[in-house]
Amino acid sequence: MSLAPGQPTRDSSCAEPGVSDEAICRVREILDRIGDKWTVTVINELAHGPRRFSELKRGIPGISQRMLTATLRGLERDGLLTRTVYPVVPPRVDYQLTPLGHTLLDTAWTLMNWALQHVNDIDTARHEYDTRE
Repeated sequence: MSLAPGQPTRDSSCAEPGVSDEAICRVREILDRIGDKWTVTVINELAHGPRRFSELKRGIPGISQRMLTATLRGLERDGLLTRTVYPVVPPRVDYQLTPLGHTLLDTAWTLMNWALQHVNDIDTARHEYDTRE
């Protein structure tokens, strides 16, 4: 399945031969995870190697402990990262991208670089939109 740029989201009225509604729903679920507010940032942080929870929290300004925990659990469930617990006192837990998680790095970096390059353009457009009469 491939959707052309600008192509509307598929519904049952625009069925693509060979692609089931179930497959489209699954893709949507995956894109929800990848497009989540914090996922790209967490993946970017883990690109540098294994990180402890506290290192991730410090490296991601604005993320709450609860949201970081939820994001890490979701990424682990989807097979994008591993969680390793070491039997030491105090307990040590490291998070690391899996090979599948590493396949997202180029896409994540492209998206983050695009946002960095265009943040001023978007701020200008938002300001113009918000000040229309």
